[in-house]
Amino acid sequence: MELIHCTQGKGCFVGPDPEDGGGTPELSASWQLSLIDYLPRAHTWRHFQGSSSDCRYRLHVAMVDPDLLPNREICRNIHQLVTENPAIIANYGPFQGDAELRQALSVYFRERGIAAGAEEVLIASGSQQAIDLVARTFTGPGDTVYMEGPSYSGAIDVFAARGARIVTVPVDHEGMRIDILSQLCDANPPKLIYTVPTFHNPTGTVMSVSRRARLLELAQSYNAIILEDDAFSDTYFRTEPPRTIKSLDRFGHVILVKGFSKILSPGCRVSAIVASGTILNRLIAAKTIADLGSPMLNQKAILPVLQSNLFQRHLKRLRAALKSRRNIALELLKRHAPRGVTWTEPEGGFNIWVTLPEWARATDLYALAQREGVAILPGITCYANEPEHHRFRISYSFMDENSLREAMILLCDVLRRYLANPVPRETPSRPTL
Repeated sequence: MELIHCTQGKGCFVGPDPEDGGGTPELSASWQLSLIDYLPRAHTWRHFQGSSSDCRYRLHVAMVDPDLLPNREICRNIHQLVTENPAIIANYGPFQGDAELRQALSVYFRERGIAAGAEEVLIASGSQQAIDLVARTFTGPGDTVYMEGPSYSGAIDVFAARGARIVTVPVDHEGMRIDILSQLCDANPPKLIYTVPTFHNPTGTVMSVSRRARLLELAQSYNAIILEDDAFSDTYFRTEPPRTIKSLDRFGHVILVKGFSKILSPGCRVSAIVASGTILNRLIAAKTIADLGSPMLNQKAILPVLQSNLFQRHLKRLRAALKSRRNIALELLKRHAPRGVTWTEPEGGFNIWVTLPEWARATDLYALAQREGVAILPGITCYANEPEHHRFRISYSFMDENSLREAMILLCDVLRRYLANPVPRETPSRPTL
């Protein structure tokens, strides 16, 4: 069978029907290449769907070992929910989220110094969606967004996709350098400041109390929003970290995103946004546009955990397990890492930030390590602007202790070989996986 094929600017031609075997079916989707998209930077997914995910040792994954999560309890909750109320999977829930869950979360927040009632809590499908809701509601092309440099790559992707002008602020042992931020704001007033102040991703640092207060004062002086991303504050190893910036907020400048996916159930994808006033109303509208509300089954599945003593017992066990893994990673770095390599020593969270000699490139190391079955996260993924090529992140939280030991020893061996015989710098500025 012959078909007429038309090409813009060239005309129409008679050709074979691909279904008859005379054509090339694989070319049928080639038209997609002509589509213009609006994702100027979307690199995070590459590190989790590419070949890194096939590596035996996954040091690039900032998630909790599934065996450390309350899987049985949540599965039991789901079974009970669908048995007693099958209609739960046949109906939408409230746009703002389940009322019982929001009430339980308001108790959680009050215990942490945040005066938020259930009416000031919005449920989102994970922290990534929560960040996206804030970005699409309050940032657009040309708006100035400040964040730590380095920072969480998922947030960088979100704000870049909005066309925001991202300005990065250095991080030291006390978190974001507020003195530098203040100088930058004089020249370019902020629309929004994104921060991970507690066990910062990727460096693991904790913003001091004084800097938290100063950051809030700065936002107030510019009528700016602070987007506080809190995924790790419950995973401290010794003493509790400082309370959130939101706990200091009296005038609604801070939007708090509290993620529960990492510490309870990544599969349920539940996070909470705490905000007030018209900011909250606009975020609820954005959530409605996005998906008409998060699935009720997911919300109800984690509710009994949050309402019971199980949550605190789980957190206690989780902290102990993560501390043990952190200690293993640090001990093996001290024992086996070559001279010239330094790293952070976090007091909580999932991550260690490693610094190579300035001439080195983590993307080269990444390629070598991947061939040996070890995946790391090159630091360039964590920078919105000019990256520091000699840094990378490792996460000690995902693998069991024996696998972690094997991974760290192997990584240190690759490190020694790379620094002794560096490969040519032919890797791209951002790794393509």
